Amino acid sequence: MSDLNLLFRNRVGIPNDLVITFENLDMVLEKTAETIPFENLCIIKKKTTEITKKNLLNKIIFNNEGGICYELNSIFFYFLLENGLNASLVRGVVYDNNAQQWNTMGKTHVANVMKHNGQLYIIDTGFGGNLPLKPVPFTGETITSNNGEFRVKKEETDYGDYIFYMKLKNKDNDWKKGYAFDSKEVFNDVSMLNEVQNIILKHPDSPFNKRPLITRLTDRGNETLTETSFTKWEDGNVHKEEIDQIRFKEILKEHFGIESH
Repeated sequence: MSDLNLLFRNRVGIPNDLVITFENLDMVLEKTAETIPFENLCIIKKKTTEITKKNLLNKIIFNNEGGICYELNSIFFYFLLENGLNASLVRGVVYDNNAQQWNTMGKTHVANVMKHNGQLYIIDTGFGGNLPLKPVPFTGETITSNNGEFRVKKEETDYGDYIFYMKLKNKDNDWKKGYAFDSKEVFNDVSMLNEVQNIILKHPDSPFNKRPLITRLTDRGNETLTETSFTKWEDGNVHKEEIDQIRFKEILKEHFGIESH
């Protein structure tokens, strides 16, 4: 077993002797979502590193940090490959549901595309609180998980031939667009993600280069930390705590396992 495979299992709490299959990926995805936070602290501090397998291991495994889509899904890409699964990466354009328009930064969302028994699926561990927690087929079929309902529909846009849709549990009454992507533009070279990182780091419209955001799913909802508040969703109920910088560092360590320096 490779170092990354073993270390990733230890990080998220998967037995070393468990054979990872398509059928138990939902368990792996849930454990990953509840353990490794979506967070942009390196972007805020402008302390990013080149996207490589070694640097992903250092950040997410050895330093016990999280990351944003291109980091979380690329380390999961390696994990899928090292367990014999057929995975590639794809870039997409996120839809801004508040503004009712596609974002202006281009294809900055990164997800996994997996092939199983001739069928393609989106596997996404890097979409903040919008994680499907299960493989989502390209057939338009609705997949239901602890986090809501999800589907991938064939739909032509300027950004590709499919759209990922979501309807989050206890939050959404209607379907919302997540992101559009092109199924013909998959790739296996994570160095291509350095362009994504550079856009997110520098683009004036980037939502991730202005203020800290840390979030992870829990078995009852999710937790989200910003510099001014800590919000917990549990069983459909929301509790929001206004915080200062001292409390921010406490919560960052206590709830997300990240030491603030």
